[in-house]
Amino acid sequence: MLMPSLFGENLLDDFFDMPMRSYRTQRENLMTTDIKEKDGNYEISMNLPGFKKEDIHAELKDGYLTISASTQRNNDEKDEEGRYIRKERYSGSCSRSFYVGDGIQETDIKAKFEDGVLKLDIPKVETKPAVEEKHYISIEG
Repeated sequence: MLMPSLFGENLLDDFFDMPMRSYRTQRENLMTTDIKEKDGNYEISMNLPGFKKEDIHAELKDGYLTISASTQRNNDEKDEEGRYIRKERYSGSCSRSFYVGDGIQETDIKAKFEDGVLKLDIPKVETKPAVEEKHYISIEG
């Protein structure tokens, strides 16, 4: 039997898939990152919708820059008699790491959080090839 294209393959597909689809879309947009190379720097833009500045932490360790964010929300609404009308909780965290090099210090990185977007400016450090040293063995005689 042919079904209208409005419903897809099965009439109940849209009904059962809708909450998961919106959750999947939120998860896919979380921490999406754009990296540009510009004027000897790397510019990183990372989407962190729904997070506050206090929820975001950046750490530099062993040449790896790790951005982590965590939040907890509690939306309790009660009526005049103290009964719950709506009670929702959300708790979540996420993290991403990037190798930026061993020559970078915390003071070299500039960070700014505005409108749900974290922007980082990281200087580009050229790695110099190690010069091979010659070690001579003294010969007696």
